[in-house]
Amino acid sequence: MAKKTKNLKEIARKLIVKTSPKSFVSEQFRGARTNINFSMPDGELKTLLVTSSLPGEGKSTTSANLAYLFAQEGKRVILIDGDMRKPTVHYTFHLTNTIGLSNVLTKKVSVMDALNETDLENLQIITSGPIPPNPAELLTASSMDDMITTLKETYDLIIFDAPPVLSVTDSQILANKSDGTVLVISAGDTDKVSALKAKELLLASKAKIIGTVLNNFKLEKDHHYYQYYGTGE
Repeated sequence: MAKKTKNLKEIARKLIVKTSPKSFVSEQFRGARTNINFSMPDGELKTLLVTSSLPGEGKSTTSANLAYLFAQEGKRVILIDGDMRKPTVHYTFHLTNTIGLSNVLTKKVSVMDALNETDLENLQIITSGPIPPNPAELLTASSMDDMITTLKETYDLIIFDAPPVLSVTDSQILANKSDGTVLVISAGDTDKVSALKAKELLLASKAKIIGTVLNNFKLEKDHHYYQYYGTGE
């Protein structure tokens, strides 16, 4: 039991903008939110995809923190765990994962029945749901487009936490359905070839890449803000 508890803690992503709102890292997330707001001056951003080239680069941490910040800003936000292979959003927000995206796309439940509340009034969550045998096929189904259309009537912003681009095709499918895509890159871990390949695949799917988030960047010791992601405040 102790081992299982430890694993769940490792899987849960840090909502640092909630636990340490005055930290340097939280300020950087707020900067990312501002840049996203200004990224589409000629059109409204209603659907946002957050992904990475490979696993472990911080895309789930980024999507969760951005969702929380946009909700704090006053927007009606829904965060959807679009990773129906290795979902993590339910761990971060301490939710069950018995009903979620896979149930909606297979028309087992309505999208409204899959909504989960959070401690922030403007933020709701749709977890991945039970892992299906055909995630990519479900994402291309008409039920996916119907769900997005329905949610746009209620929410100001839909954020998809998507699988890594180089692992499966799911992110390309979701990127094609999203107004903007953010690519998360881990400093010192993401190699240039992988990042460029991920960019090429996203562009091939007609994704609108509005920016990148450089994660795990370590500042020099003599820097005024000597901290980096993952070390707390």
